Amino acid sequence: MAAKKINKKKARVKWSLYILKCGDGTLYTGITTDLDRRTEQHNNGTASRYTRSRLPVKVIHQEPCRGKSNALKKEYAMKQLSRAEKEAYIDMKRKAFRSARRGKPDKKKLYSLNDATVAKG
Repeated sequence: MAAKKINKKKARVKWSLYILKCGDGTLYTGITTDLDRRTEQHNNGTASRYTRSRLPVKVIHQEPCRGKSNALKKEYAMKQLSRAEKEAYIDMKRKAFRSARRGKPDKKKLYSLNDATVAKG
């Protein structure tokens, strides 16, 4: 009897970049594969030292990444930005998302951090 070939594709883990607004108004950036679980960990004080003393936290931005490597690069790029630049980036992404929902996507704005490059200015 011939053995059946089993197509074993690895389940692709979906990574996301997220930005939290802490109870003291500061911003925290991280990556995860499960945003609900991670947010709960932050609010329980078990996720990071930074957010532990700045509860509660609220997700203000999330975007998908192409894999763990891309997520780490995006996280690093985001952490290099000032608060004002992060807020401008979040606002730009929201506007691009709204225009995409109206049928006018601006792909440059929607995917500007996909290659971990952040245009300043």
